[in-house]
This record gives sequence, structure tokens and C-alpha cells, in this order.
Amino acid sequence: MKIYKSKFGYGVMGFLTLLFLSILGYMIYKNEPLEAILSVSGIHLLVYGFCLYLNFSTEYAITDNGILKVKCGFVYNKSFDINKIKSIRKSNNLISSPAPSLDRIELTYGKFDLIIISPKDKTEFANDLTKINPKIENKLKEIKTHHNNC
Repeated sequence: MKIYKSKFGYGVMGFLTLLFLSILGYMIYKNEPLEAILSVSGIHLLVYGFCLYLNFSTEYAITDNGILKVKCGFVYNKSFDINKIKSIRKSNNLISSPAPSLDRIELTYGKFDLIIISPKDKTEFANDLTKINPKIENKLKEIKTHHNNC
């Protein structure tokens, strides 16, 4: 079994930090009661901690028997038959998925299904999938080749 960790979601965590600091600054500017500021801060720290947990616990495992296991903390834990995967391509889709980073790839499988993930090493991950299922259309290679020719 080979395990790929997810790329860290700096963009999402940065957004959460800016959002919290903006709200906190506004509350201080408006002289909100200390209890309100502490309550909002506590809620934000819980959300922030949960997002950190998801960042560090998300992983993608390719088993020796051709199964892709996608785990995102205790929130998401599913398995996919690699032989049913049809294509791999870069994705800018912001849909909720087991991909903490915004640097994502999209796997299509079955008839109309897709999953969006964010392994650290997308190229190696795609190559490992195509070793198991050579029928997968690997559109990551095409993009990389195209950029090298420019």
C-alpha cells in the first residue's frame, strides 16, 4: 500500500485567518463586550482547529489490490475501484471535497461520478493509478507537456 498525504490548504487557512482578524478588529472597533469577543474567538478557534485537523489527517492510499482509499479525518472515508477510474485532470473546482488544498485534481469514475482530491505529488499519484489501470486518461501529462513546449 502506498499513502499520499494531501497538500496543505494554505489558501483556505489564510482566508480563515483574515476573516477572523477582520471580524475581531471590527468587534474591537465597535467596542463590543469582552464576552462577545471571547465567544467569537472561541468559535473561530474551534473551526480553525477542525480545519487544521482535516489538513493533517487527509490522505489517499493506493492498496495492493487496486483500491483507492480516500480519508479526510473522521468526516470522509471512502474506497474506489481504480479500474473504474476513467480520467485524471487538474481542477479549479471549489466544491466541497476531501481536498484541503485548492491545488486539486479531479478523478472521474463510473458513469458520471467524480471526486476531487489534492495529493502533494499529483504526477506520481497519477502515474501510480495508471500503472494499475492503463486505460485511465491522464490529462495531467498533457498539461505538463504543453507547458514545456511554450
